[in-house]
Amino acid sequence: MLHIFNTLTRRKETFKPIEPGKVKLYVCGMTVYDFCHIGHARVMVVFDMVQRWLRASGMEVTYVRNITDIDDKIIKRAVENKETIKALTDRFILAMHEDADALGIERPTHEPRATEYVPQMQNIITRLIDKNYAYQVEQGDVNYAVRNFKNYGQLSGKTLDDLIAGERVAVTGGKQDPLDFVLWKTAKADEPADTKWESPWGLGRPGWHIECSAMSCELLGKHFDIHGGGADLQFPHHENEIAQSEAAFSDETGKPFVNTWMHNGFVRVNEEKMSKSLGNFFTIREVLKVFDPEVVRFFILKAHYRSPLNYSDTHLEEAKQGLTRLYNALSSVEDIPTYSKPSAWRTRFAEVMNDDFNTSEAIAILFELAGEINKAEGPEKLEERRDLARELKQLAKLLGLLERPAQEFLQASGGSQVADNDTAVIEAAIQARADAKQGKDFAKADQIRQDLLTQGIVLEDKPGGVTLWRRA
Repeated sequence: MLHIFNTLTRRKETFKPIEPGKVKLYVCGMTVYDFCHIGHARVMVVFDMVQRWLRASGMEVTYVRNITDIDDKIIKRAVENKETIKALTDRFILAMHEDADALGIERPTHEPRATEYVPQMQNIITRLIDKNYAYQVEQGDVNYAVRNFKNYGQLSGKTLDDLIAGERVAVTGGKQDPLDFVLWKTAKADEPADTKWESPWGLGRPGWHIECSAMSCELLGKHFDIHGGGADLQFPHHENEIAQSEAAFSDETGKPFVNTWMHNGFVRVNEEKMSKSLGNFFTIREVLKVFDPEVVRFFILKAHYRSPLNYSDTHLEEAKQGLTRLYNALSSVEDIPTYSKPSAWRTRFAEVMNDDFNTSEAIAILFELAGEINKAEGPEKLEERRDLARELKQLAKLLGLLERPAQEFLQASGGSQVADNDTAVIEAAIQARADAKQGKDFAKADQIRQDLLTQGIVLEDKPGGVTLWRRA
């Protein structure tokens, strides 16, 4: 039985899909005006892991991760660049896909763009106005009337007065209440034409919160299983999604908007909150210039998804060494079987994954397996070693790990001083060392090993006179 920590109820609950055997999952995606950062990487990797495990558990998953392609920051950046909104967003969507592909992220079932769902947004806003949950101010904006929704604050666990005191928001722009939020923004005269849509309330564009309600309800229905995102979205974004979606549709469905809310923890950098203002802001592609993408994925999955994740070069190096240990164990086994059969390892792995997707414990099991492979030495234990290697590969695959040939990972550059295209040079040095050993010139052989090591190349002598190499 799968148990998931539900942010809404603040406890682990047995997960029961609305429709047996089928799961509808929505995750808030990226606002595409810049390159994705390491915080985005965590969201993508975490919910990629979630959907992989749901599918491995025999469920049919409809996974929606949206793209916000209209927003104040997008408009500002496009104007600065003197380009159209679509040119800007198309470019960064392509970059996002490149980053996601590198990290082994499987594409979601649907990846809707907000600009494709403006009619659905307008329909929800009209319903909210008709039901007295929204109002238009003199300046033209349409706002949501927070105090008219009695359950506001249920996700954040705060009362309205607590939220107002915490936000310290003044009543401006014709708002009836400082917590009221915009559903439709009236167009400004100096804004580009491609940021404006006709509506019953005049030219304008949608507010951010209404976008996700429209896309999720259109693609998954007005009542679905799981809604996910980063912890920073819990309030106000997800709180506002609940308010507007349930106000619009709960009388029709008789159900809550979403059954289970999942939030991954924050990313910190050297124990400080990651932010551009602190100068500790890293894009995915900056990190991938130094570290192999699988190392980054492994680093993210080593921590439980709800825990804070502290990013540093030291922690990435530790992740690299850990992943190298796993691949090293596999490199010692040839002809790993691909068939599967029930095993105690698989049972244990399923138990920890079904306990709120505990990837930290799941990876600990992978290390146990690697240790058992390393212990099973000698030709008489060949079959045992192969069976263990099969378990290691197949369980790791459920997390999107260890899917490459071992030597391919071990020989990937990953910051080594020797580039990928110098493989022939390395192989020639290994042959020269073998020749020196055969000629009993052990000093020369040792010097060749040491010279390679200073360049970040580690040699490992295997039985039968075979020498394998990997990057440090």
